[in-house]
Amino acid sequence: MVKGHIVVAGIGPGSSGDITPAVVDALGNSDVVIGYSRYFEYIRPWIPAGAECIDTGMLHERDRALQAFQHAEKGKKVCVVSSGDSGIYGMAPLVFEMQRELDSKVEVTVLPGISAFQKAASLLGAPVGHDFCVISLSDLMTPWESIEKRIKAAASADFITAVYNPKSNGRYWQLYRLKEIFMRERKADTPVGYVRQAGRSEEKSVITTLSEFDPEQIDMFTIVLIGNSTSYNWNGHFITPRGYYREQTIKDVGIGQNIMIKSFLTIQGMLKNRELPLGHKWALLHAIHTTADFEMQDLLYSDEGVVEKLHSLLAGGVCRTIITDVTMVASGIRKGAVERLGLEVRCYLSDSGTSQMTREKGITRAQAGIRMAVEEHPDALYVFGNAPTALMELCDLMRKGKAHPCGIIAAPVGFIHVLESKYMVKSFTTTPKIIVEGRKGGSTLAATLVNSILTFDDAGQLKPGRDV
Repeated sequence: MVKGHIVVAGIGPGSSGDITPAVVDALGNSDVVIGYSRYFEYIRPWIPAGAECIDTGMLHERDRALQAFQHAEKGKKVCVVSSGDSGIYGMAPLVFEMQRELDSKVEVTVLPGISAFQKAASLLGAPVGHDFCVISLSDLMTPWESIEKRIKAAASADFITAVYNPKSNGRYWQLYRLKEIFMRERKADTPVGYVRQAGRSEEKSVITTLSEFDPEQIDMFTIVLIGNSTSYNWNGHFITPRGYYREQTIKDVGIGQNIMIKSFLTIQGMLKNRELPLGHKWALLHAIHTTADFEMQDLLYSDEGVVEKLHSLLAGGVCRTIITDVTMVASGIRKGAVERLGLEVRCYLSDSGTSQMTREKGITRAQAGIRMAVEEHPDALYVFGNAPTALMELCDLMRKGKAHPCGIIAAPVGFIHVLESKYMVKSFTTTPKIIVEGRKGGSTLAATLVNSILTFDDAGQLKPGRDV
């Protein structure tokens, strides 16, 4: 028996101008055309006069596929039509599954079409300029638990996200849940665009923001597009840049600084909350860049305006000395910045009197170093990246009125007295301070926090790396 041929064709979202020439040819050569009844109004001009048209209602997809094979087995050329692209929530997967089930030898060809999200994107501007995903909210054949898992993954991975089947009379709450999940991961002003009846006479498109997006304006004929962290609304166009212009913001700098700027841009895009005060964000970016530890978002504490305040004191000459608990912290503070601002960095850990005081007083060398520092520089900026006993010593001297530091950076690391030392310093509410809470810290972390203060005037341009 001569076997027929099944063409599964995507007819686009509804406009005759969006149907590909290949699909037009397939329709014109068909003996039988099968599809959802409403699709025929879009393809009628290309169906041959003698072709048999089989139209069915919604939810009869298996019947359509079975009839396609029944006719093809008789040697007929069959065209099964899907709106949009037949492989995206369309008939193509079902036809192949049925071919396997029937063990049919009928040849099957898939012809792509313009998907509804592509048409919607073109009407909104250029929202799908980078990595994207498409999620259907229909739970007819997919459990909601699986759908929600995909929504969370898309939101957290910063994908531009197209939403199919966003709402119907029976599914009214799912889109609200999707918005709730995205609000946890994206900025409130993230662009959201939606298009109703894309490519058809009733077409309507709207661009809004994630916070202002109203699910009540959406129905089952609407496609929703949610931008990523780089998307923006310009002149009524929803745009997601590919990155071609990014390099212009970081030209005319050295290779090392160029890499650091790119790193900061990457980190900023991955922050849970990008609406942070500039000073705190600048310190946080430095901390994460140094440690590659995004837990710093939860651990880095700073008094309100502390980075700005300490930068003003140091750059303005009010405070000219930085005291560190160990030499490794001093080594990590940028020499170029220190020289540029006319500052002095001191560590008393290895001074000749430190060992003698340690023996006589029965204290650690770090404690002894702080006692010696306070005698000469009671109002310096004190920085701790190693020794909790040194930080506790400073707190004790402050309680006794012997030390009046212009600021404190508290990032000692370890397991003994570390937590207590940070609790102690936090009680000095009038002293400007930055604290790495918990057991984490370290010399490099303490030093980079100092560097963030010394270069705060570069924060507005997000241009780190000066003096490197």
